[in-house]
Amino acid sequence: MSRVPFYLRERLDEIRQRVLFEAYEAQKLPKWEQIILTWITLFSFWIVISGNTRIENLFIGGITTLVISLLMYEMLTDDIRQSGHIIEKILYISFFAIPQYLFIMAFRLIESNFKVAKHALLMDINPGIVKIKTDLHSDTGITILANSITLTPGTLTLDVNKKLGETYLYVHWISVETLNREIAGEKIKGDIERWLKKIFW
Repeated sequence: MSRVPFYLRERLDEIRQRVLFEAYEAQKLPKWEQIILTWITLFSFWIVISGNTRIENLFIGGITTLVISLLMYEMLTDDIRQSGHIIEKILYISFFAIPQYLFIMAFRLIESNFKVAKHALLMDINPGIVKIKTDLHSDTGITILANSITLTPGTLTLDVNKKLGETYLYVHWISVETLNREIAGEKIKGDIERWLKKIFW
């Protein structure tokens, strides 16, 4: 059996990955914006966790988080894709994106708790593992989506599979309602993926 088709498939995969990577790099935030966004995020966590707003605490926290931001800015902001001025990005993420995500997750947690309680009381359980597709490509976006699905009662993300420029999640579902991949993905992901696509590529 000829190996030519396999070789061509590998070459096509490489070209597709290269195109995706170039598109990814073109949308990347400048380094200084990544540092500022990382510093604001870490400094906000510092204030919330320490619960201390004295000048010396804010000074120490500001310097410490700035040093960490200079060294590790890519870990938090490398996958963010948001056009516009840095102030617009900060305001958008702080006052729109994060509250919207918290609202979506709160609603899904309440809804899922009622569904799981109903299944447990009526013993109406049909567990199974479903494979759903996500349009997200960035590691951060996929990680947040997978963790959000896991945090929701009744679903548990088991594995992530990236292949041929597409990403699939394997999710354990407490009660499989449909075998159609698109409908199952819509029921499991809900609005979370649509929200993530506004920030991550």
